Amino acid sequence: MDTYDIFRVASAPLDIVWADRDANLAAVDAIVDKVEDGADLLVLPELFSTGYVNDPQLLADIAETNTGRTVDRLKEWASRRSIAIAGSFLARTAHRYYNRAFFIEPSGEETYYDKRHLFSLSDEAKVYAQGVTNKPIIRFRGWNISMIVCYDLRFPVWCRSIRNSYDLLLVPSNWPQVRGYAFEHLLIARAIENQAAVVGANRGGEDEYGKYDGLSYIFDSNGKPVARRDERTGLLYAELNRGRLRTQRERFPVVYDADEFRLTAPEL
Repeated sequence: MDTYDIFRVASAPLDIVWADRDANLAAVDAIVDKVEDGADLLVLPELFSTGYVNDPQLLADIAETNTGRTVDRLKEWASRRSIAIAGSFLARTAHRYYNRAFFIEPSGEETYYDKRHLFSLSDEAKVYAQGVTNKPIIRFRGWNISMIVCYDLRFPVWCRSIRNSYDLLLVPSNWPQVRGYAFEHLLIARAIENQAAVVGANRGGEDEYGKYDGLSYIFDSNGKPVARRDERTGLLYAELNRGRLRTQRERFPVVYDADEFRLTAPEL
């Protein structure tokens, strides 16, 4: 077995304090020190440091660049615990705002992805800019990892792992309980159809849009739940096995029968 055939994932269902970056960074600082030794990756929820903000003046005050305080803290935590940290934060580029996913490695290497599918039933599509790049493929400790954000999950072509391009899909989310059945089953579907493990890293607590507790999941490439919950810390953990993943793909190579969709949006 290769060194990184076993990949250890943790997910933190943070109860986000709305628009209070200091409180949320302090909460994650405490969580990072509680992550079990040997973990490779910690996945935080969507917009973990602020929650969903749509007020233009407040956005101007608290949105950050990739060189801001939030990313600095992420790099500090990743280095301190020798783990990668993923999630999304409220980002600013020039005068536009983005729901920006991040993957920060212990070395300080950083990868970003701006949420492509903005939730048009809310103001998100009015105040945030749409991402214009495809989801990334990150090579980390021998695993190919991709990430999307919340509502992106509903669009299977966008999530497609073309010819097994990724082994693990991360989905930081603020998905309310009222649509919890859909969230769980969409995560399962994305795992099965892509033969890849999936982490649905939902937030906890509640806000004006709903309640969120109990909707964080980790599924293996067969769509089976593999997470265990630490009752003391609330963190979810799973050990993913790349050897089993390779065997599954070799014995049932559906990838060779899959349609190779091409995205035609002009920005892509």
